[in-house]
Amino acid sequence: MNVRKSWIVPGLATLWLSPLASQGQSINPPTAPQTSPAMTEQERRNLTFVLDWWREVIQGGHLDLSSKYQADNYMQHNPNVPTGRAAFVSFFENVVGVKPANPIPAALAPAPVVSGAKGDFVFLVFEQQSPDPRDATKSYHHNSFEVLRLQNGKVQEHWDSAKRMAAPPGAAKPAAFEQPASQMARGSMGVLSADERRNLELATLELKDMLQYGHLELADTVMDPGYIQHNPNVPQGRDGFKQFMSRVPGRTPREIKPEWINAPSLSLVSGPYVLMMWDRKDKDPNDPTREYVWNHFDVVRIENGLIKEHWDEAVIAAPAAR
Repeated sequence: MNVRKSWIVPGLATLWLSPLASQGQSINPPTAPQTSPAMTEQERRNLTFVLDWWREVIQGGHLDLSSKYQADNYMQHNPNVPTGRAAFVSFFENVVGVKPANPIPAALAPAPVVSGAKGDFVFLVFEQQSPDPRDATKSYHHNSFEVLRLQNGKVQEHWDSAKRMAAPPGAAKPAAFEQPASQMARGSMGVLSADERRNLELATLELKDMLQYGHLELADTVMDPGYIQHNPNVPQGRDGFKQFMSRVPGRTPREIKPEWINAPSLSLVSGPYVLMMWDRKDKDPNDPTREYVWNHFDVVRIENGLIKEHWDEAVIAAPAAR
């Protein structure tokens, strides 16, 4: 199903778009579909519940079923969509223009390539293939993220990796609205096993000590030599990662301290997967006097005691016009 007015829903585009056909050789690898193996029975039920909501309401367009899955005071952190279940329904009906599919799809298309749950939270990673804007003979894979918090048996809160979009020339600017403060502290993030605590320590070594404090030499002890990188701007492998990051401004090593320089607002660990989310602020492209909050994600997968795979929401920027 094509997305109507998709300019206003970055990150939500994957809700309706089918995977794109091959567009030439990809410069980075696709993700092998995978699900956390370490969920409790309740966490597996939470994941199934969210996937059913996605299939029936979001991809299937049956907004009449939203009350089955979403709390009336559902909290929305996508900066393009107002909060509340009623506002969610109105937006999808009147802005996006979704229509119910009959029958409801039997399977998600696209389906998440990575999925899991921990405590009251469910996380999904979707993947798309797009043309490389620098070389029309090539393509690349990129990812978007969804985190849901369940409460009282329904979806209560949602975060994704969307940024606020500017209205196209000549189009009416979308109405401004206040984004709600995150209520993630109301949810349980589960109890970590000994393996999950070690995995969190490894992810912290990469995302705090290596990337925030600049100690890239730690990669030799915490990252697999065949590190799989899904950020399309970063080369594959541990050595490719080190070489790329060493050229990024601000990577001069400094004394490592226990605290983060920029701490994540959410950390989830489910078996080999560690997800961290950061709140970031940007100027509203439709009103430069205002700021809005969007969310950046990093997900790493641990294998045999080393960081093996990484996802974030990066895309390839189009070359600057000359």
